[in-house]
Amino acid sequence: MPRILTHIFAALTIILLPVIAPAAPLVAKVDVSSQTMTVIQNGRVTHRWPVSTARAGKWTPRGTYSAKWLSRHHKSSLYDNAPMPFAIFFRGNYAIHGTNQISKLGRPASAGCVRLHPDHASVLFRLTQAVGRKNMRVVIQN
Repeated sequence: MPRILTHIFAALTIILLPVIAPAAPLVAKVDVSSQTMTVIQNGRVTHRWPVSTARAGKWTPRGTYSAKWLSRHHKSSLYDNAPMPFAIFFRGNYAIHGTNQISKLGRPASAGCVRLHPDHASVLFRLTQAVGRKNMRVVIQN
């Protein structure tokens, strides 16, 4: 019987984690299947924007993360100094950032990061600065 309860608890944790995660003051929730980001401030949806996540052969990590560090004028050290304005790094080299490939937003096109229109990336960057990195969550789901 205890083994069954452990499996039930694990299943509930997986199901409820996305529901629990938006309790942070600022949440950037990315839906990979619809290529959209929903920004939630203090439990209220304030923005919904198109994004680009990983193209075929690449990967965007799924899960819940906090913002680790911010870089206003970042350039990629992995991809020929590609501009990554308003970068919010959440896992290693993975970040939410602006892109100059605006026409590709709304469909998979990145090497794994979450790309946004630079104007939207600027808004999210400022919001993250205002609440602090530890109070910002990045939630990435299929």
